[in-house]
Amino acid sequence: MWNFGRGYQSVKTVLASLIAVSNYNTRTRLIIGSMEKPPLILIVGPTAVGKTEISVQLAERLNGEIVSADSRLFYRGMDVGTAKPTTEEQARVPHHLIDIANPDEILSLAVFQRKAREVIADIHTRNKLPFLVGGTGQYVRAVTEGWSPPEVAPIQRLREELERWKEERGTNWLYEKLKSLDPDAAGKIDPRNVRRTIRALEVILTSGKKFSEQRRQGDSSYRLIMIGLTRPREELYQRVDARIESMFANGFLDEVKGLLDKGYSPSLPTMSAIGYRECVGVIQGKLTVEQAKAQIRRATRVFVRRQANWFKESDPKIAWFKVEDGVVDEIEKTVRRSVDF
Repeated sequence: MWNFGRGYQSVKTVLASLIAVSNYNTRTRLIIGSMEKPPLILIVGPTAVGKTEISVQLAERLNGEIVSADSRLFYRGMDVGTAKPTTEEQARVPHHLIDIANPDEILSLAVFQRKAREVIADIHTRNKLPFLVGGTGQYVRAVTEGWSPPEVAPIQRLREELERWKEERGTNWLYEKLKSLDPDAAGKIDPRNVRRTIRALEVILTSGKKFSEQRRQGDSSYRLIMIGLTRPREELYQRVDARIESMFANGFLDEVKGLLDKGYSPSLPTMSAIGYRECVGVIQGKLTVEQAKAQIRRATRVFVRRQANWFKESDPKIAWFKVEDGVVDEIEKTVRRSVDF
């Protein structure tokens, strides 16, 4: 009897594991037949490091397709402020899990995990190489490390009460409550991310157990080739600042105004993403454009530091590359060696 482990979530995935083939370098081999797990290339690194362009180039060279693990890219109409891959970039290689929900539809970690695994299985069945790309640490780990997200269904009345506390006492008050109940969970959540803070509190208050202790981890379903991208911190901050200027020059405020005009509430969790809340403040007359830019710069720097907590340069499982001339060639060589092209 075959034992496929807990990581496989659907018949489609199991079949993919049995029949996934690799014809790289014109040679076909049965992955499961040789008792190997199917390969998954992971591209990680901080915001603005250059993951999008590098992953596109690699996928072009290696017969690959890109699976987004950036939770900000799930939502339609949120393009400029998330630095979503352009139409041209998405035309160069297939991209998955981008524009799959409206801003008022919240995708849970469990739903993302299922969708990502189904997409990756489909890519394998078509003899292509999947690239999981993103900066949202928990979404990446949920796919690569066989997490079982907490099985606590949302409770509307509790969620409404937590939302009321947020309105009455502030986002920071909620976050401090989470920190007192579960410091480990709080340490991996951006204090501005109201949706994740509320979800963690919801799980804790419903189950009576820490949120951080309920992410059960199993064996990975994949043979992971983990690639990390890095730049000197000051260079990265300069790129962040340039990106913010570019966003405003390319219609960020118009994008947010369009979302509000369509009836999306500024209190939606998606609208609390870095940049969107500040743009709402400008539109409502609470901030000037320059004040908004300054707040976005500060928040993004905090976010960059938090991303480093998920993927550390000291992690021996990740091959880190400084982004400079020739880096794509070097990463390509590493991937080819790892997947036995």
